[in-house]
Amino acid sequence: MSSLSHSALGQLSALKQAGIVLGASIFIAVAAQVSVPMFPVPMTLQMLAILLVGFALGARLGTAALVTYLAEGAMGLPVFANGANGAAFFGPTAGFLIGFVGVAFLAGLAADRGIAKGFVSTAIVGLVIAALLYIPGIAWPMAVAQVAGIEGSWIGKEFGSYYWTYFMKPFLIGDAVKAVLAALIMAGGWSFLAKR
Repeated sequence: MSSLSHSALGQLSALKQAGIVLGASIFIAVAAQVSVPMFPVPMTLQMLAILLVGFALGARLGTAALVTYLAEGAMGLPVFANGANGAAFFGPTAGFLIGFVGVAFLAGLAADRGIAKGFVSTAIVGLVIAALLYIPGIAWPMAVAQVAGIEGSWIGKEFGSYYWTYFMKPFLIGDAVKAVLAALIMAGGWSFLAKR
């Protein structure tokens, strides 16, 4: 089995692969700036874009796109949500940023293995991956940032009273919606490809 991009485009030269990776990183950067009204908090389309990149490009190119995206932010470009840049690597959401690489890799791996091809299987994979993102996302402020010597009022709090309330609970519905939307888009892409 192969990813949607491989099925649609076939073998690509190294230059074309680099172009796709750069284009995907720009797609994620643009999506990160789009805020959609949602309850209980507005959601950006960043996670949706990352899932789509992983599902569409496969593990290797999807991971490369996310590493490129993070490198753009590290260079000072305002590519992260709300126009943030590399300073975000020292803030409360750094664990999520690093975890995005794993999201793209796992989504791509599922696509490469043919696990995420239909709507239902892709939605399930997307939901599981979205849930797994909370592991590095919460590990960073709970413990890793303190070990790294970073200080902040968001470091070392209790999970139930702080991280669940501010880092997880408000985003669960949005993440589930984005996983389902990614599955719908990918299923539509496969269906369109099958009709060509």
